[in-house]
Amino acid sequence: MNFFEHQAAARRSSTRMVVLFALAVFGIVVAVDLAVLLLFGGGDGAGIVGLLAFSTLATLAVIGLGSLYRLATLRGGGEAVALQMGGSEVPEDTRDPQLRRLRNVVEEIAIASGVPVPKLYVLEHEAGINAFAAGYAPSDAAVAVTRGALHKLNRDELQGVIAHEFSHILNGDMRLNIRLMGVLFGIMMLSIIGQRVLLYGRGGRGRDGSAILIIALVAMVVGGIGLFFGRMIKAGVSRQRELLADASAVQFTRQTAGLAGALKKIGGLQEGSQLADKGKAEEVSHMLFGEGMAFSRMFATHPPLVERIRKLDPLFDPRQLQELSRRWLAAPPDGLQEDIALGLADGVARAAPPPLPGATQDLDVTPPQVAAQVALPAQDDYQRAHAIVETLPQELRALAGRRDQAMPLLLGLLLDGDEAVAGRQRYEIAARMGEPMARQADELRRTHLHGLHPMLRLPLAALIFPVLRMRPRPELETFLDTVDAAVHADGQVSLFEYCLARLLQVQVREALDPGRHARFGRRKPGNVKQEFATLLAVVAQAGHADPAQARRAYLAGLQRVLPRDHLPYAPPAAGVQALDAVWEPLDALDPLAKQVMVEAITAAASHDGRVSVAEAELLRTICGVLHCPLPPVLERA
Repeated sequence: MNFFEHQAAARRSSTRMVVLFALAVFGIVVAVDLAVLLLFGGGDGAGIVGLLAFSTLATLAVIGLGSLYRLATLRGGGEAVALQMGGSEVPEDTRDPQLRRLRNVVEEIAIASGVPVPKLYVLEHEAGINAFAAGYAPSDAAVAVTRGALHKLNRDELQGVIAHEFSHILNGDMRLNIRLMGVLFGIMMLSIIGQRVLLYGRGGRGRDGSAILIIALVAMVVGGIGLFFGRMIKAGVSRQRELLADASAVQFTRQTAGLAGALKKIGGLQEGSQLADKGKAEEVSHMLFGEGMAFSRMFATHPPLVERIRKLDPLFDPRQLQELSRRWLAAPPDGLQEDIALGLADGVARAAPPPLPGATQDLDVTPPQVAAQVALPAQDDYQRAHAIVETLPQELRALAGRRDQAMPLLLGLLLDGDEAVAGRQRYEIAARMGEPMARQADELRRTHLHGLHPMLRLPLAALIFPVLRMRPRPELETFLDTVDAAVHADGQVSLFEYCLARLLQVQVREALDPGRHARFGRRKPGNVKQEFATLLAVVAQAGHADPAQARRAYLAGLQRVLPRDHLPYAPPAAGVQALDAVWEPLDALDPLAKQVMVEAITAAASHDGRVSVAEAELLRTICGVLHCPLPPVLERA
């Protein structure tokens, strides 16, 4: 199952979730009405009908308002979930060796996946081994890891856990999970209300006090129906996705020992994967790496632990867990010490990563191959990401993580090599953000960014984006306006300028209001013919200097996506800027239609038998804007 099939399955799961939610609501309403009949059913027929109508409407209102309230509290996306779980943000410049190792692993996996680095949180007071990814889209994703996982897992095991969570980020699972939190809160509202009334209404006296307590007990009993349905929905949605995430993590890292080792430590250690705060564990149980609390097999949100281990290690004997438990009881595992023993510690010399392709080298790609790579990174992508990280100067990586340097660094990436053009860009920057910002951007261009390999520019931006998102909204609006002015300062927009500015707009704006941008598309290719024509014309024109060749490339792409239509090749006068009008309609495409689109634009770009680094960055930008992240390795081995 590839990315687009995962997305289609996630959309079907959303539909199934709505149906199950409706059934749960129906069951709760029927139970409430029956309770009302038993308690107050002695009146006349008209009075009973009115009473039942009132109880039905009141129950629906409680459920609906509860769900809407919870979804409103989650509009902040992954960060909101992590903070509500008690997470502490991991600083970009942390000196804690466990947190530094976590950040290094996450940054490499993010670059290999083609998505921005998510915000990182640690659950400091949780001793169990667990983690989760939350958010509506990769642009607002947050990854939270327990301190127990950081302490007990070695680097390979931590990498396996993080790769597992990234598969949820890439496959649309996060969006489903965060909505699940909202709707399930509504069907459990009656139980919550009953608990609160019992807790604070015990002091009541007389007939009124007794009636209140009876109503509270009824609410708790009826709320149990909501809890039952809620757990059933979570179990039904989550289990298979956890196995798929395990498989994706193995494909990514190309080694099973790390992920299997993490699962064995969960099974062999007393704390396992349990979370101390059971109330919060209940709500997020469906998005955790391991079971956050003890459930019966019927309600378990994850497959049995032994089954997950055997998928990775077919020769595993469950009796090994008893031996591991005895060993770790005497000497608990220490991940950092294991890293040293295994030669995995950060800073330890390892085999040199494969070199990056030359800045002018052409890449050998095919349309099905590129489409198959979307959001499905493999070992060569991780190796390329490691090469990118190792090739990026340490000073640049450090600057990318500093809040006071992120803006001038990104502006420095945009400053042109032509001094006359750069002068106009500095003028635009100074006019909006002040002369010191313009000077700082220019100094960074001269000292750190001059001669930077083209393949390092967008990955460097991916490290900068999460830091930018921490700035106040008015400051970000001014910065986005400044970037736009710098890009258009000379009246022309290069491919790289457009790619960087568009990715910045998407990543930052979506992160400011993530709930608004979360959706699964439903449009078919036939509904966006003109947008396809514009996109393919821009891609063909950008990669082929000869108009006749560009026309043939355009037709090759069109043949893949709209084989029965005859749309003439008409390269837009605005060039790459004409793409501004196509993003929203194309992003609303059905997931499987997006797969055809990726194949079509690859066919247009590679029609002359070559794809330059600049064209590859354009492909990556198009896919990133349309939420189909491409990993860094496009060429065939």
